[in-house]
Amino acid sequence: MNVGEPEQFKVFTKQREFVRIASREEVHKKGYWHETFHFWLVAEIDGKNYLYFQLRSESKKDYPGLLDITAAGHLLHNERIEDGIREVKEEIGLNVTIEELHYLGIFPYEKILGEFIDKEHAHVFLLKRVIPFHEFTLQQEEVSGMYLVPIDEFMNLWFKDNQDTILIEGLFENKDGKIAASKWKVNKADFVPHSDDFYRDVLNAIINKIS
Repeated sequence: MNVGEPEQFKVFTKQREFVRIASREEVHKKGYWHETFHFWLVAEIDGKNYLYFQLRSESKKDYPGLLDITAAGHLLHNERIEDGIREVKEEIGLNVTIEELHYLGIFPYEKILGEFIDKEHAHVFLLKRVIPFHEFTLQQEEVSGMYLVPIDEFMNLWFKDNQDTILIEGLFENKDGKIAASKWKVNKADFVPHSDDFYRDVLNAIINKIS
């Protein structure tokens, strides 16, 4: 794709039948199904499993300042599924190969945010590895922090009524580009509001894989 040309995505039916190619703008305006790449990083520390959540930059158009999937992005019309690994390097600066990841499958995802309609066939990948925070290089316009979130506590926060907040730890990059350690007491409103079904299905697949 030449510089300045709009991004083009493959358009699918909900049943994953290819239809045609359309621009990013058209895909999200009309709510066409398209493909994305999702990368989840999990660490086992002192016998406890944690998810790495990225903190979306305040400059992001959608869901600014919220915690989200470790790294994720759209697949362009001329890309293979495995080409989505580029998102990991671009967003959080990790050098990993597709061969190192566990493929968890395709998870449908639907979300409407005003006139922005997102319908994804999300190809979900998992890597279990302890990555020290200093090894992340954050793409400033996309990501402003990285946090460790205990899986069991996140599940309780999202799906049970008896836990309103959890304490998470990580790093945060301020507007001056300085990185500092961070502890943050968060609630559900601090995370991107993916649907309950999406979180449940993906996290159960992750738990089953690492158990």
